[in-house]
Amino acid sequence: MTKNTRQGGVTGQAPMDPPAIDMGKALTVGEVAKRSGVAVSALHFYERKGLIESHRSAGNQRRYHRDVLRRVAVIKVAQRIGIPLAEVAGALAALPPGRSPTARDWSRLSARWRQDLDERIEHLTQLRDQLDDCIGCGCLSLTACRLRNPGDTLAETGAGARRWESSGDE
Repeated sequence: MTKNTRQGGVTGQAPMDPPAIDMGKALTVGEVAKRSGVAVSALHFYERKGLIESHRSAGNQRRYHRDVLRRVAVIKVAQRIGIPLAEVAGALAALPPGRSPTARDWSRLSARWRQDLDERIEHLTQLRDQLDDCIGCGCLSLTACRLRNPGDTLAETGAGARRWESSGDE
């Protein structure tokens, strides 16, 4: 049996091998997909990105330790709140392999993301509150257009509409 290796371990620590999987209790990729509500292709993608890992059976089929279900749940929650998968991978790499993330683990993980989430909420709230000022102005370079042209930086290029979403010069 060969083991798929986790990518991007924690710097300064020797990689730890997870406990050997009892193939009788291991989950197939289909079982993980069914129980987690995640497509098989997504599980393969997560594995390629080092978010989860599997072992191979004697028949070269993927088998997952049961802790993968909790890890997939953490991944899905993190994605739902907009955490990039690279950050999720780094956070999961800091957890001991071969066991489900605990409530304490989740507390540490979520604390890492809380400040970023708070900053994004604040930014989105500001955008929402400024939206009424921008709708229908048509100019896109007025000093008052705080959403499209903060600080009226486009005024230096002349009057009128200077930039459209499809132009790609942002």
